[in-house]
Amino acid sequence: MRRPVPRTLRGQLTAGLVTLLALACLAVGITTALALRGFLMNRLDEQLAASGGRFAASLEHEAKPDADNRPDTRGQAEATFGARLLNGTLTQAAVVDQATDRSLRLTAGDRHTLAGVPTDGHGHSIRLSTLGKYRVTAVEGDDQDVLITGLPLHPVEETVHRLEAVEAALFGAALVATGIAGALWVRISLRPLQQVTAQAAEVARLPLASGEVAMPGPLPDTDPHTEVGQVGTALNHMLGHVEDALTRRQASEERLRHFAADASHELRTPVANIRGHAELALRHHGPVPVEVRHALERIDGESQRMTRLVDDLLLLARLDAGRPLEHEPVDVTLLILNATDDARAAGPGHRWLLDLPEEPVTVTGDAHRLQQAIANLLANARTHTPPGTEVTITLTTDRTGVCIDVSDNGPGIPEGLQSEVFGRFVRADHARSRSTGSTGLGLAIVHAVLTAHGGTATVTSSPGHTDFRLTIPG
Repeated sequence: MRRPVPRTLRGQLTAGLVTLLALACLAVGITTALALRGFLMNRLDEQLAASGGRFAASLEHEAKPDADNRPDTRGQAEATFGARLLNGTLTQAAVVDQATDRSLRLTAGDRHTLAGVPTDGHGHSIRLSTLGKYRVTAVEGDDQDVLITGLPLHPVEETVHRLEAVEAALFGAALVATGIAGALWVRISLRPLQQVTAQAAEVARLPLASGEVAMPGPLPDTDPHTEVGQVGTALNHMLGHVEDALTRRQASEERLRHFAADASHELRTPVANIRGHAELALRHHGPVPVEVRHALERIDGESQRMTRLVDDLLLLARLDAGRPLEHEPVDVTLLILNATDDARAAGPGHRWLLDLPEEPVTVTGDAHRLQQAIANLLANARTHTPPGTEVTITLTTDRTGVCIDVSDNGPGIPEGLQSEVFGRFVRADHARSRSTGSTGLGLAIVHAVLTAHGGTATVTSSPGHTDFRLTIPG
């Protein structure tokens, strides 16, 4: 299991500060404990040297001394240890107990340990099973023997352990206090960075894809002498460039939109005149050459297509400009029934199926535009699928609104075209054939109408199944 690691910068800085302080406290604690232990050991060695080995030397007397011949315990500290070795063999051992000597019976291991003490007059630490840890020195006696004197290490270790306990409590409290204070300090220090984050998050939520965008104001207090201030300054410059680019893009879109609207509006009259003259010429009762009649019919057909194209462009320009739509109750069920009847008449070779709820479904919107969107979807299914294709129109409702699905079992839409199928002048055939009379704007109008109603238009397609879904808020 991985140990939790702070992910935020504030957590990492606080954790780093506490970790560095903990390492410093550990170093100080180890150093002071070792220094105190060394100091106490030196004092103990000095006491052993000052004792002069008198207690161990007094052990040279008989095993049952009389009043004038007994071990010398004068000036010896409590628990002082003395031992005498002759030819590497322990002959006597005793310990001062309440100003008297007490003979000891040592184990073979203790005897071996005492025999291994170097005879150099320096202090050495040993452990005796009967007494515990001792600091001892060994010197040569007058009778070619070895005299060992020792003092217990328990007071030294107890003092060192007490220091370690005090340092642990003190350093622990210091770490807790430093962690709390450090977290507050880092939080205050990183407050400008939080403002930068909030600014960037606000920009990320803006719809930058299209339309006019109101960028947030620049960040205040961007001190160039601090890292956070430099980040804030860079963000302000970037937002300024983005705002300038979006303003230019919006101006370009507005000019293009006005051009499309003006051009479409201006073209309506000459196109209508061309269509009227073509129809008038076709009604001539006199003899008309076949070639001329065919040309007139082609002029009439192309003028009708031009009329639809101009109307579609003008509608898209108005929707892009945000022209207000009507907001009135619309019977979606009736719109689907009417659009399906028209589709059956235009495509009798297709199978048109309906899956509608028993009760009428209504939404608030523009009935004419919604009718046009549904009709465009059905016309798209009829145009791009072969005769005999089954087209199903399904109407459902949920808490979010109304869903209209137009699905068919035709050949499907190429995968590379699905992401841009709602674009303008997008065609499945790269030759851009106009034999079907399509303007390439039908699905673009569907998307624009649904967007103007606050809804969405999506498509999912695979070979043998294509589904267009319109979602209208309830």
